[in-house]
This record gives sequence, C-alpha cells and structure tokens, in this order.
Amino acid sequence: MFRIASILILTLALATPAHAGFDEGVAAYDRGDFATALREWRLLAERGHAESQRNLGAMYAGGRGVPQNNVEAGKWYRLAAEQGYALAHAALEGMYVKGRGVPENDVEAVKWYRLAAEQGEVSAQFALGVMYLEGSGVPESLVHAFAWWDLAAAQGDKNAAKLKNTARDLMSDEQIAEAQKLFSEWLRKNPKLMGQ
Repeated sequence: MFRIASILILTLALATPAHAGFDEGVAAYDRGDFATALREWRLLAERGHAESQRNLGAMYAGGRGVPQNNVEAGKWYRLAAEQGYALAHAALEGMYVKGRGVPENDVEAVKWYRLAAEQGEVSAQFALGVMYLEGSGVPESLVHAFAWWDLAAAQGDKNAAKLKNTARDLMSDEQIAEAQKLFSEWLRKNPKLMGQ
C-alpha cells in the first residue's frame, strides 16, 4: 500500500510542474522574456511535450530569443507533428513548401497539410485546395481543390469561400457533384475535418 501511495504522489508531483512549466513559458513569452520561455519549453519538449515542441519550433523559425534557425525549427515541429499536434503539422508543411530549413518538397508538404487538414486545421484545408489547384505535390484537380475549400469555408474561412465560388463557375455540374460527394465522404470517415 505504501509503495502505491508513493508512486501516486510522485506521479502527481511530476505532472503538476510540467504543466506549470508550460504555463510559465507562455507567460514569459507573452511578456517578451524569451530566455525563460525557452528554458521552460525546452525542458518539457525534451520530455516529449508536443505543445512545447511546437512552441520551440516557432521560436527558432521566428528567431525569438534564439538565433533564427529553420533546421532547428523543423526538428521541433516534426517531433510535435509526429505526435499528432495539428498546429505543428501546419507549420511544418509551410517549411516544405518554401524550402525553409528543409529541401523544398511539395509532396512532403502535401503529406503534412493532409495530416493537419484531417485534424480540422482550416488553414491546412485551404492550402490543400491550393496545392490541388496548382498540381503541386498532387495531381491537378479542381474537384479536390473545391472539396477542400468547401471544408474550410464551412468553418468560416472567407478566402476559401471566395475560391470555392470562383471554382464553381469553372466546373461542370458533374464535377461539383463529385466534389460534394468527396466532402461528404471525408466528413463521414473523419468528423475531425470540421474541427469537431
């Protein structure tokens, strides 16, 4: 009994500071104390805390409290993204599109956009539509572009709504029906697409 109680107390003691450390990092970052934010988040990030990993990536990408370093940013974004953290997916795919810290690779960018989009990340849904429109990393498809923009527009993205309406004018009734079918299938398979 004593051993179980000791383990429980130790677990709670370790869990509380980790969350507090993250919150302290947020407060420090908000007041411009990047050194403290870096210290708090790095400790947690090295222990696998996805949100801290993503925040470290953002600090390195923007040069906040550290020298700007896209390679280091990519490392932290990837670690967070591999844990399923949608905001890290969105940041990581932008690095592949622009070739910041990693070789420019539209196929890899599409992979990360899709992961974020399937978790309901609206900006990734919008970007996937653009990738399909341009045929960047995926076969060119106005139908798929329309469907992704439809998802983003349904969540309030005004730019996606404009592009969807413009695309509608270029599409046949059959293409629109196919896009709407894709929209419905995606929602049925993964309700997170709408941020639910």
